[in-house]
Amino acid sequence: MSKLRVSLALSRNPNTAPLISGHVGVEGLDVHVTTVHPSEMFWRQLKFADFDISEMSMSTLLILTAAAQDSGVVRDWVAIPVFTSRRFFHTGGLVRTDSGIEKPRDLVGKRVGVPEYQQTAAVWTRGILHEQFGVDPRDVHWHMERVPEISHAGSTGFTPPSGITITQIQRGESIASKLDDGSLDATIMYINDPNIVDRSRTDLSRHPMVRPLFADVEAECRRYHRATGLFPVNHAVVVRRELAEQHPWIVLNVYQAFVNARDAARAPVLEALGDYVATGAIDEAARAALVENLYPYGIKANRGELDTLCRYAFEQGLTGHLLTPEDVFDQRTHAL
Repeated sequence: MSKLRVSLALSRNPNTAPLISGHVGVEGLDVHVTTVHPSEMFWRQLKFADFDISEMSMSTLLILTAAAQDSGVVRDWVAIPVFTSRRFFHTGGLVRTDSGIEKPRDLVGKRVGVPEYQQTAAVWTRGILHEQFGVDPRDVHWHMERVPEISHAGSTGFTPPSGITITQIQRGESIASKLDDGSLDATIMYINDPNIVDRSRTDLSRHPMVRPLFADVEAECRRYHRATGLFPVNHAVVVRRELAEQHPWIVLNVYQAFVNARDAARAPVLEALGDYVATGAIDEAARAALVENLYPYGIKANRGELDTLCRYAFEQGLTGHLLTPEDVFDQRTHAL
């Protein structure tokens, strides 16, 4: 029996590399893989439904889920709790050295850039800045780089939540150019990887007037993780609903393929750590700490991150009601 041929869009990272290379496949599927930058991937899926299976912005999934529940319209996609990308997003901010911003609280009243207001990294950052540093999103003057035609917002019907002011950065400008000329004081995140959606291309790491919001990023990552126990998630995985309804087995087969890919990527690291123990380079306690799986999949292992993100989306006015992870992900994955 021939396998079902499907298209799969992935971003490049260690957890997806075995799927991209073909070292790991999806049982029952003949998979055609396209590697796409996440900014572009999400826009193409939302605007054109280009791929049968892909990664997808978690915040966009929350927005679409809440809207579908309110309207009774069934979403085009089913979601799977696979989280290939994580980061302490609030540590990615940049500020001008002449802006008067010495600590996160100083963002209040400032002109702050964001590639897209509704994107997951921005939701996490605003939530953490509000909860941990007292920065109310309503007290910041937001400037958004992506235009409605090429953005998540153009497909989700996003409008600024009550009390939020968002200025559209004009097409001939970018977050980079506005930081450079001083018409922005800061940005809570910065994307300069080449892709169709994001316009900034300048490497700001050597800009004499721009520095990180947190002077010691690693120290802030450790502090936040110790304080909350959370490692924020970014992307999930979606499957075209029509496919999942016609072939229900696809959902869990795709989930298992991503687990297999993640584990295949970790295998050389685990083997090397075993060698280090054998030679006395590290002890067993150090090995135990290093082999911890930093990328668990499924709802259960990510309950804290998912509940927090659902709450942030509701508190920030992106969803009209508070969601649970079970609202978002396909019912076949609820026990995972």
